Amino acid sequence: MNETTDLTAPAENPIDSQAAPEHHEHTHEDSHVHTHAPQMNPELTREISVEADATQVSDSFRQVIKRYQKLARIPGFRAGKVPESLVRSKFSKEVRQEVLEGLVTERFRKALDEGNLQPVSEPQLTNLLLQDGQPLRFTATFEVRPEFDITGYDDISVKRPEVVLTDAEYKAELDRVLDGYSTVETIEEDRPLADGDWAEIEFKGEMKDPAQTGSEEGTENTSLTEPIVGEDVLIEVGGTNTLPAFNEALRGATKGQELRFEADYPAEFGEPRLAGRTVAYDVTIKAIKRKSLPERDAEFAKQLGPYEGFEEFESKLREMAAERKKAALEGRAKDELLEQLIGRFQFPVPESFVQQQIEARLDRGLRALAQQGMQAEEMRKLDFARLREAQRDQAVNEVKASMILDKLAEAEKIEISEEEFDRELLLLSIQSREPLEVLRERLAKDGGLVRIREQMRRERTGTVIFEKLAS
Repeated sequence: MNETTDLTAPAENPIDSQAAPEHHEHTHEDSHVHTHAPQMNPELTREISVEADATQVSDSFRQVIKRYQKLARIPGFRAGKVPESLVRSKFSKEVRQEVLEGLVTERFRKALDEGNLQPVSEPQLTNLLLQDGQPLRFTATFEVRPEFDITGYDDISVKRPEVVLTDAEYKAELDRVLDGYSTVETIEEDRPLADGDWAEIEFKGEMKDPAQTGSEEGTENTSLTEPIVGEDVLIEVGGTNTLPAFNEALRGATKGQELRFEADYPAEFGEPRLAGRTVAYDVTIKAIKRKSLPERDAEFAKQLGPYEGFEEFESKLREMAAERKKAALEGRAKDELLEQLIGRFQFPVPESFVQQQIEARLDRGLRALAQQGMQAEEMRKLDFARLREAQRDQAVNEVKASMILDKLAEAEKIEISEEEFDRELLLLSIQSREPLEVLRERLAKDGGLVRIREQMRRERTGTVIFEKLAS
């Protein structure tokens, strides 16, 4: 009898945050079972043929049947006295399943040890023959980790960014804080909007180019075809962060006036679905308002934290803003360094890792769309085959980066101590409001502990390599 089945890989997946695939067995007697085998990278695909003699197979069947005889509860028979023939007929599938899971897994792992092989994908079993009294035979196909050399990695260099917080950047940080504590009051005077006023508007926008879709994560954003609507939205007339089209349209307008105009969004606009787009807006002005900022004094400083005066708060704010800018600029430099490493070291990557990374990226993209308001019914209409293909190049690079970082960690002898790991788990426990031991137990079951440690190690490796190679 020939079968095709899946066997969970005995090795844990070192890439991204995906647990080993669920184990499925097919136990249909006297039938050919065909499953859709996952893609594999031919350069990393290995195949082994496994055999066990008929005596070992029969012994395994007898051991399982004896256990069923002891445990089975069948009316008319005393416990432990169920005939073997009845067990074979009544529990044939269950018995065969246990023999399959035990004997096949044992022989497979033995063959891996003998061949010094370690699968990183879920092995596919084909031509499986398992029948009491006959030899066991099957072929297993799987992917292995690529072998590659990173000699010369320390020849790569990247420019260390100069971090200077400008006055404009600091002012933007301070304005953000002050705005959070501001008060807004309605201007009752019947007059047109002027610079410095805040217009409370209701709007509806229609994309001028809805056929063009896409997002930062490569996820098709069908919400581009949906109207962009808002109610009771405050916009500063003449504000530096207000689009020029809105400034021009609102300046001089009055309460109750209806406006229609088009707004061109810059390519670098923060909202991906609007970046580089043109939107036709219908806007109604509902009110003219004035925003009052808090006094910059010691009393206000105490509301912001344990500060003696506003000057102390400003000093701390400037320091924190500079640290954020430094982290952002160094993050970009680290990305540039990784890109150079990916370009320098060429090697094949397991397709199973790539597919897992694609799924992770797709999941993040869908979560982002859900946060933007896309409904589940809309998501089901997406072309997922095209979305996955759009993620592929970036997913391949991310897998390569992870594997290179793992190699670099070995070369630089970088490890995460138990104290550091426990501290990270404690932070996760506090953030998730989940008891530490409950969190640890849950992560241990789904492989999360291994993934968190690996991610911590990669992040540290990236920092160590950056400090070593940046100039």
